Amino acid sequence: MTDLNIIILAAGKGTRMRSDLPKVLHAIGGKPILHRVIEAARQLNPQKIIVVYGFGGEQVQQLTPGEDLEWVLQAEQLGTGHAVQQAVPLLGDNGSTLILLGDVPLVDVEACKQMLAQADQHLVVQTFIKDDPTGYGRIVRNADEQVLAIVEHKDASEAQRAIQEVNTGIMAMPNAQLKNWLSQISNHNAQKEYYLTDIIALSVREGRAVLPYVVTDGWSVTGINSKLDLHDIEREFQKRKGYALMTQGVTLLDANRIDIRGTLTCGRDVIIDVNCIFEGDVTLEDNVHIGPHCVIRQASIAKGTKVSAFTHIDDANIGAESSIGPFARLRPGTKLSEKTHIGNFVELKNAQVGIGSKVNHLSYVGDAEVGANVNVGAGVITCNYDGANKHKTIIEDDVFVGSDTQLVAPVTVGKGATIAAGSTITKNVPADTLTLCRAREQRSIQGWKRPQKVKK
Repeated sequence: MTDLNIIILAAGKGTRMRSDLPKVLHAIGGKPILHRVIEAARQLNPQKIIVVYGFGGEQVQQLTPGEDLEWVLQAEQLGTGHAVQQAVPLLGDNGSTLILLGDVPLVDVEACKQMLAQADQHLVVQTFIKDDPTGYGRIVRNADEQVLAIVEHKDASEAQRAIQEVNTGIMAMPNAQLKNWLSQISNHNAQKEYYLTDIIALSVREGRAVLPYVVTDGWSVTGINSKLDLHDIEREFQKRKGYALMTQGVTLLDANRIDIRGTLTCGRDVIIDVNCIFEGDVTLEDNVHIGPHCVIRQASIAKGTKVSAFTHIDDANIGAESSIGPFARLRPGTKLSEKTHIGNFVELKNAQVGIGSKVNHLSYVGDAEVGANVNVGAGVITCNYDGANKHKTIIEDDVFVGSDTQLVAPVTVGKGATIAAGSTITKNVPADTLTLCRAREQRSIQGWKRPQKVKK
């Protein structure tokens, strides 16, 4: 394949989205539409990717990283031909160009590869047979089925409007011819715009064959122009993700009720119940079971672990054969060793928990190191924040912390210690002891001031 340039048209305002956010920044599968188009473009290994932007351009650029991207402004919305004209100065005389649309997130990369195999010599137009072609440009062929032109809906005759083969907007062609044709197009049409589709008739006039590439996957050429479109494409995207998982052997109790907004990697015999959301990079190893209504983000869950209903996991690593939830919340920095038990209404944050330890009921453990075989009773709190700074709690192996205990950090509980229920621990606890604290009086201290935040 000759040198390839890809132009992505992303200048549209998206008025029907009824949003201040540029259309191409609305998300499909947790990622902006434009980013998905760019990902597809990168799979084709182009020499350069040129994004033509317009409405909300500064925001679009800021939220679309990539050193391989070149940006071109279409200041006035004068049609697709005018948009491509803005990118012409960045195109060489040799090689070929593929035109993609910034609002078509499910673009078929394999179809583009087939088109590009012929685009160094010919203009290749991607088409689709649509039951209701209203609003689309019609593919006009002669008696020998050769493509003669693309006629936009508003400019089409009644006979042409009966044609069901439509233009998808995706096309590929040699750079030299593209530059020549773009210099000849005009805005003499109902919309008073410069149509990129006019280059088809110009190619035919020069005696150059226009090659149609008919796709059968309508979703791969469906653009997003409204929130209804956004919803429909999102559901199709999620359905495809779900079917791919089931093909790999994952059990989904309902493939229509799963949302994957990142990358979900699953081992063997994984079971996922309904209404679960996966964000970022999530790994579920063999025999992991995820209960209903869980939200799991940026996490690794080792083999044999059971996550019960309504659990939230965010940026955490969970060891093998563990039990989590229901109604548990694991916040960033949480690392659980194997065979740990984190129960209902327990919250962990920046906490490391050792092998076989249990935090089963109504507890908060934050900024803590918990050893192996520790039992943390119901209602236990590590008081890690003094109003200004965070402090650490260390609970060594084989410790038993009785219910309704407060561990006021910084504090260390020695190996094998037992803390009686209802204690407020403010000093280090020796190993292998029973420690209890019962206040006999209530005091108020005048003039006391809260700690101030330490500047880093």
